Amino acid sequence: MAQVITVLGGSGFVGRHVVQRLAKTGAQVRLGVRNIELAKRLKPLGDVGQIVPMTVDIARGTGLAAAMAGADVVINLVGILAPGGSNKSFQAVQAEGAQRAAEAAKAAGVPRFIQMSALGADADSESEYAQTKAAGEAAVLALYPDAAIFRPSIIFGPDDGFFNKFAAMARTAPALPLIGGGATRFQPIFVGDVADAIVKAVTDPSVRGIYEIGGPKAYSFKELMQFTLTASHLSALLLPVPFPVAAFIGLFVGMLPGAPITLDQVKLLKVDNLPSGKFPGLKELGIAGATVEAIMPAYLARFQPGGRFGSLHGA
Repeated sequence: MAQVITVLGGSGFVGRHVVQRLAKTGAQVRLGVRNIELAKRLKPLGDVGQIVPMTVDIARGTGLAAAMAGADVVINLVGILAPGGSNKSFQAVQAEGAQRAAEAAKAAGVPRFIQMSALGADADSESEYAQTKAAGEAAVLALYPDAAIFRPSIIFGPDDGFFNKFAAMARTAPALPLIGGGATRFQPIFVGDVADAIVKAVTDPSVRGIYEIGGPKAYSFKELMQFTLTASHLSALLLPVPFPVAAFIGLFVGMLPGAPITLDQVKLLKVDNLPSGKFPGLKELGIAGATVEAIMPAYLARFQPGGRFGSLHGA
């Protein structure tokens, strides 16, 4: 009998890749999302009736019981990069929301729980994002000691919110900011590799505990910005912005919808976003990991002058 798997936040960037892989295993996939119209677009990824969208809001606690009933596995992918009101605060979504999801799963007798966290999750961090990610982990592990927790570095791939954002900025802005001089280091991981790690945890119950997952190479923020400009065939000044200046900007700009930087993100950038080496990673999961150089140029080509095929003009 096919597994029933509930994916909370399944219509998001990572979720779409997870759902596609789960559908190939023959599992019945329940998509617990706030915007059910977005989830309906994923139904063609599986057979008729295999992918079932359900209205769930973990920040409010609505729809959880129905989504959990009879499930074999729950995957919580819900997270936010910036707060947006009382029901979209870091605390409500990433700490209390994760706890509500785990409690509902436990009450429904779901045997397996998988939680998406983030590299840098730390109860003692200056960043509320990192604090609440750590709180979410703790809440899940208190109820599911055998849970699998994944802490990815920056996730990249088509439609990502990192490289695409900066390439779009470079199209119109004369400069890209290097917060803190651009020295912060990251180990970006391909979205397909994150999805493979999560599906591995679904199919292999020995995958348990915390996994810090980053790609094969580490880069400074400055190197990532330089590579973004190269891949998109764009030119922009890379402007160093000291942390105090960035914090001042983030304090005011961060209150605007779709803000390019928030104060909390500035706090995150003060610490390298690299695996600590204290926990297993992609290697232990048997995943080689794709590099930024192998994947990113193909999807940033649309930003180059003249579009994807702009470089062919005049050839």
